[in-house]
Amino acid sequence: MRLFVADDWAEAHHDVEVMDAFGRRLAKARLPESAAGMARLHAMIAAQAGDAADDEVEVLVGIETDRGPWVLALVAAGYTVFGVNPLQAARYRERLGTSGAESDAADAHMLADMVRTDSHQLRPVAGDSPQAEAVKVVARTHKTLIWERTRAGQRLRHALREWFPAVLTAFEDLDAAEALELPAKAPDPASAAKLTLSQISAALKRARRRGDLAARAGDIQAALRAEHLGRPAMVTAAYAVSVRALVAVLARFVHIDRLIDALMTQASVAQRVSPGARAYYDKQRARGVGYDTALRQLADRLVGILHGCLETGTLYDEATAWSHHVQSATA
Repeated sequence: MRLFVADDWAEAHHDVEVMDAFGRRLAKARLPESAAGMARLHAMIAAQAGDAADDEVEVLVGIETDRGPWVLALVAAGYTVFGVNPLQAARYRERLGTSGAESDAADAHMLADMVRTDSHQLRPVAGDSPQAEAVKVVARTHKTLIWERTRAGQRLRHALREWFPAVLTAFEDLDAAEALELPAKAPDPASAAKLTLSQISAALKRARRRGDLAARAGDIQAALRAEHLGRPAMVTAAYAVSVRALVAVLARFVHIDRLIDALMTQASVAQRVSPGARAYYDKQRARGVGYDTALRQLADRLVGILHGCLETGTLYDEATAWSHHVQSATA
């Protein structure tokens, strides 16, 4: 299997598109310039690779630069990365149309198609020093673990959709701690319906959820107790075993609690004292994103800003970091 990835990069984000060998767009997203953004890219590619083994998937990436930590991370992950010269991209754009107009989405699609059709004329980025080889070992293991986690999550979602879709209604994010804990305790409709509000609230507290936990627990309980189409007892038992096994696999991919706590605390404070951070947070909420998810996205953005400060050796500046978000919010 060959997947072609376009990475139209800017100072603070990457517009990414994944294309198949027939030129069809499989996925696209805007990713932050951060470790979290790289993890999301790995997950996007894993979702398209399906159950194919790592050595059965060849990923070719086109990006209009050949340097920087993001490019090195792509190379280290085992992807074939082509540093596309902007003049080459401009000429290819002219072949596709006469207007020459540029946009993030159009450029991403163009880069993916360019890698798909003209990769034989592009030069791959290399990183062959001992230090680069050492980074490759770690980065490829990291990528593989993300791929495996994504596949396990897809299998769990598929099993639940066929048998117990109420869980998908109750938990929007199957990677969340409470979404793994409660189905592991009650993996079938009958036992899930017996979960009490105190049990659900306790799981939410252990997952460090904030806000109105009583209301959230009530919503989860209502979803799990909703009427559903049943299956024979033997089939139900088999699905319950499958769910427990998949949840056990997903629970192996745990985050560093102290680091997550620190980042979430930083984001919580930042959205109160930083106009730029507040504008970014409000933008996520306006899209219908929940409190915790919006705060996590703000935490990811702050990590990206820190990465930029460290890379350029500059101090944090509110105007530089958030000017475009403040202007968008004002407009």
